[in-house]
Amino acid sequence: MSDHTEDLNGSAAPVGEEIHMPAASIIPLVNSAALAGAIVSITLSWLLVAVFTAVFLISTIRWVADVRRDIAELPLDHSHH
Repeated sequence: MSDHTEDLNGSAAPVGEEIHMPAASIIPLVNSAALAGAIVSITLSWLLVAVFTAVFLISTIRWVADVRRDIAELPLDHSHH
C-alpha cells in the first residue's frame, strides 16, 4: 500500500495547500441539546416545547450564518497558496 494519500479520481489537494477547518464553536452542542429538550418536553409542557424550539431555531440560524461567513472567506481557486 502507498504511503501517500490521494483521492481515487486524482482530485487531491495540491501539496502544501492549507486545509480549512471551522473554528471551535459551542453552537452545534446548543442546537442538538435544544432539539433533544424540545422532543423530551413534548411529554411535559407545551411551554417548554416552545422555549426549546425557539433556542433550536435561533441556534440553527446562527450556525448557518457562521458557516456561510466561513465559506465566503475561502479563496475561489487553488492557484494561490
